[in-house]
Amino acid sequence: MPNTQQAAKRIRQTKVRTQRNRARKTQIKTYTKRVEAAIEAGDIAKAETEFHTFQQKVDKAAKARSIHPNKASRAKSRLAAKLNAAKGK
Repeated sequence: MPNTQQAAKRIRQTKVRTQRNRARKTQIKTYTKRVEAAIEAGDIAKAETEFHTFQQKVDKAAKARSIHPNKASRAKSRLAAKLNAAKGK
């Protein structure tokens, strides 16, 4: 139980931020799976479309500091490598 009004407000703010961050991270995981599924299915056009959306979601999460910017860069790089490898086949 918070002892001050300030502590109570910080708790409320933390709850909202946690929900927002969790939603962003879940979206990133979802779009990662969509891109990988499209690559597995051999549907390169769909994979590219999903990858574009994935990049937007990751960049937005990094900008909001829901995830570390280096993690965002690493995730985009790894998924791009998978997509490029699939294109080469």
